[in-house]
Amino acid sequence: MSEEVKQRPARDLSSLPAKFVLTACAAAVAEIVTFPLDLTKTRLQIQGEAGPRQFIGGQAAKPYRGMIQTAVGIVKEEGLFKLWQGVTPAICRHIVYSGIRIVTYEKLRDSVLCKDEDGCFPLWKAVIGGMLGGALGQFFASPTDLVKIQMQMEGKRRLEGKPPRVHGIIHAFVKIVSEGGIRGLWAGWIPNVQRAALVSLGDLTTYDTVKQFLLRNTTLKDNSLCHGLSSICAGLVAATLGTPADVIKSRIMNQTRDKQGRGLQYTSTIDCLMKTIKREGFMSLYKGFLPTWTRMAPWSMTFWLTFEQIRRLSGIDSF
Repeated sequence: MSEEVKQRPARDLSSLPAKFVLTACAAAVAEIVTFPLDLTKTRLQIQGEAGPRQFIGGQAAKPYRGMIQTAVGIVKEEGLFKLWQGVTPAICRHIVYSGIRIVTYEKLRDSVLCKDEDGCFPLWKAVIGGMLGGALGQFFASPTDLVKIQMQMEGKRRLEGKPPRVHGIIHAFVKIVSEGGIRGLWAGWIPNVQRAALVSLGDLTTYDTVKQFLLRNTTLKDNSLCHGLSSICAGLVAATLGTPADVIKSRIMNQTRDKQGRGLQYTSTIDCLMKTIKREGFMSLYKGFLPTWTRMAPWSMTFWLTFEQIRRLSGIDSF
């Protein structure tokens, strides 16, 4: 009887809700630390869109040209703390997105797709698990991503003399629903889910695969060094796979909409993709790649190191 009592907490700590909460905590820490790079990335991705010439203080606005210039421009023109504008919906988004994708992937890995007899998780199974987990998590988190994108652009709109679209996270949700109904909350969800599937493929699959490779083929132990090296690789692959879809997603979500909730600049993902390439060239799909990668590397490292340590402190096995 005493042995059963001792074993119960371990089973409870390893439950799906517990893992979801631990994932959400680690994701929130990573999001707060690296959010300024996400804001910079979004501003870079919106640059170059067709529209009237913009003026700030009566003078023609000079478009930001790179990562550093964009970040410095935001601080000078809007203030230091504007680098965290939109962080609240971003944290909400990652609580849903990261929580669902990590739990889904781990469940698929351990119970559905299962490891081989030698304990290895084949790459093709990791790919399926990573993409399914990312797509499912992003579908449910898409409304918060939409709000985050719009809030990130508010500082720039004010400088351009345009009226603010939203005044906070609650107002943003209410405004979107009033203009486009519940479906309006999922505007741009297709490129959003596509991007998330690719990013999760790069992040989850790469992290898990590299980590297991290092543990089996090197003298590294299951420690912070191993987790750090795996997370750096994960961030690079995730940024490479996800940036084009991220550019399209940002533009679709940021566009002005009519009373029926229909976009005024782009009618679909394909329309946005073709117009972007035609007007700005193929490499425009990699606008914001440097801050995306610069952010994903520390984000992945912060998240995975925090996540692994929280799991360990909670008595849950390493991911």
